[in-house]
Amino acid sequence: MRRPRGSWHFGSHWQFDASFCTPGEGHEKGGVEGEAGYFRRNHWVPLPQAADLDALNAQLVAGCRADEQRVIHGRTHSVGEAVLIERASLRPLAAESFDLQEISFPHVDGAGCVRVKTNPYSVPAGVGTCIEAKLGSAHVELWADGQRLARHERSYLRFTPVLDLEHYLDVLEHKPGALAGSTPLAQCRARGLWPANYDTLWAQLISRHGKQAGTREMIGVLQLARTYGPAALQRTVTTALTLGCGDQAAIRHLLFTATVVRMPIAPMPLAGTLIGYDRPLPSVAEYDTLVSCEVSR
Repeated sequence: MRRPRGSWHFGSHWQFDASFCTPGEGHEKGGVEGEAGYFRRNHWVPLPQAADLDALNAQLVAGCRADEQRVIHGRTHSVGEAVLIERASLRPLAAESFDLQEISFPHVDGAGCVRVKTNPYSVPAGVGTCIEAKLGSAHVELWADGQRLARHERSYLRFTPVLDLEHYLDVLEHKPGALAGSTPLAQCRARGLWPANYDTLWAQLISRHGKQAGTREMIGVLQLARTYGPAALQRTVTTALTLGCGDQAAIRHLLFTATVVRMPIAPMPLAGTLIGYDRPLPSVAEYDTLVSCEVSR
């Protein structure tokens, strides 16, 4: 079941009427296309480089802010000043935002995934669970009972599983031999989420405990990211290997101690508080009387 989000929903929410021009007829919307061309030539030439859509949007906002200082030919006010003047004539914005994500309600299959569009996405939920899938332009969020269970980068390929290794750790804990050749681990490596020090730690654990038990220990280490976060776990694994204590219990201890908040100890004022314990300084003057005495044999 899918809940459509049409353009009329968007216009109704923000209280405006949409008027669409004939496709390909540039003269019908020349001002808009002219401004878009100006922005592209001045801010996106050469092509911008960005790590993800959020970073690209940040560049877009920065370019718009810079254009607020521009004065269009024939005008007396800058773009930013004209916006402020026009704002007084505009309706106030709606109190609530409008969710542009497409909503569907798939069920978890036997592989621990839900199908959104054509692609399966992993989710930590039982088989048959009904999941609320929110499909955005860049991400897919999976919700149940008002809680977000997973968030994936959206895949625009078809029939391509998108798997998160963390979602399969509980299963792999009972079948540790399947970890090395698993698809979730391969995708984790491909996304750059498996640092080299994890392989170093895994090899040490296998050397110490054997292949099955050592891999199970490694899975236990990976599960610590649920509590402390992936970034903290990666830093701590590096620290543990440097200290020569590559062990699940040691890594857990290092993670825990890093989160302990130690209250500062205020200095105790001593002036006047120890006067009752004052004692005269010891004297050795009486021993000086022995200096003048002769020692009889």
